[in-house]
Amino acid sequence: MSDANKRRSVDFFSGVYHDLLREYQHVISDTRFKAVLNKQVEIFDSTVISLFQDILKCVGRTPSNGKRKGGIKVHTVINVDEPVPKMVWFTSAATHDHALLKKLSPDDNTIYVFDKGYNDYKAFKLFGKKGAGFVTRIKDDAVYKVEQELHVEECIHSGVLEDTIIEVTVKEDNGQGKLMLRKVVFYDRVLKRKFEFLTNLFDLRPDMIAALYKIRWQIELLFSQLKGNFPLKYFLGDNENAIKTQIYCALIVNLLLTVVQKRLKRRWAFSNLVSFCRIHLFNYLHLMRFLENPERDWQRDDKNLGMLTLFRGAYF
Repeated sequence: MSDANKRRSVDFFSGVYHDLLREYQHVISDTRFKAVLNKQVEIFDSTVISLFQDILKCVGRTPSNGKRKGGIKVHTVINVDEPVPKMVWFTSAATHDHALLKKLSPDDNTIYVFDKGYNDYKAFKLFGKKGAGFVTRIKDDAVYKVEQELHVEECIHSGVLEDTIIEVTVKEDNGQGKLMLRKVVFYDRVLKRKFEFLTNLFDLRPDMIAALYKIRWQIELLFSQLKGNFPLKYFLGDNENAIKTQIYCALIVNLLLTVVQKRLKRRWAFSNLVSFCRIHLFNYLHLMRFLENPERDWQRDDKNLGMLTLFRGAYF
C-alpha cells in the first residue's frame, strides 16, 4: 500500500473528491446565510498535521536528539453553507498562512472570513478592487489613523463598543498607498473578552460584522472532526505524495458520511456514524436502512450477498 500510494498521483484523489462534492452539493448545502446577505460567505484557515519523519519542514526548535519531525499544513476553504472543504492546498508546516491569499481569486459575490494570521493590507486592497468583502481581526500591533467615528444606534446590540473608519498604509511595489477600512470593537458577554474586527464592509451593521466573524468557528469544528474521527496520525507511506493521498482519502470518506448523515431522518452523531461504519465495513448490510431503524433491520441482504451495499446509487 505504501508503494502504491507513492506511485499514484494525488491529483486522481483530488479529482474524485471534487467530483463527489459537485454531485452531492445539493444534499449538504444550506442556503440560509446566502439568503440573508445575498452573498456567499467563505471561511479559510489552516491546520498542521505532525509527521514522524522530516518529510516536510516543520516549525519549532530542533529536538535534543537532533532528529526533527516533519509537518504538513492543510490550508482549507469552506463555504459557510457547506460543512466540507471547497478547496484544499498543502504546504510544509513552516509556510506562513497568508501564502494562501495568493491562491484565492476574490469575486464580488463573496465575503471572506479569516483569522488575523492572514492580515495582508496589499491583499485587502485587491479584495476591494474585485468587490469582495472580508472580515478578520486586527493585529495587536497594527498602525492606523482614525478618520471617522461612526454613531452606534441604540437599536444595535449593546456588545458594540466602537465603530470607526480607519486609514492604513499599504506597502506596494511602486511605493506606499493608503487604504480605508472599518474597525469594529465588540465585547462578547459569553467569553467575557473584547474583540477588534477589521473589514471593508461599510454598509453592514456593526453587530453583523461580529456575527460574521463568529461563524469562523465552523472551520475549527471541521478540523476537529477530521482529526478526531480519521487516523491522520498514522500514514501508510513515508513520502509527500502518499501523505497527501491519505489525507484526500479521509476527506472523501468525511464527505460521503456527511451526505449519509444529511439524508438520514434519524439523528446520528457524526462520530458514532464513523465508528459504526468502521466496525461493519465488510458486513453485507444495507447501511441507510439499518441506520434508520437499527433495532429492527439487523439482517443480511440475501439478494445482494455478492455485492457490498454500503453506498448504493439508488440512495445517493
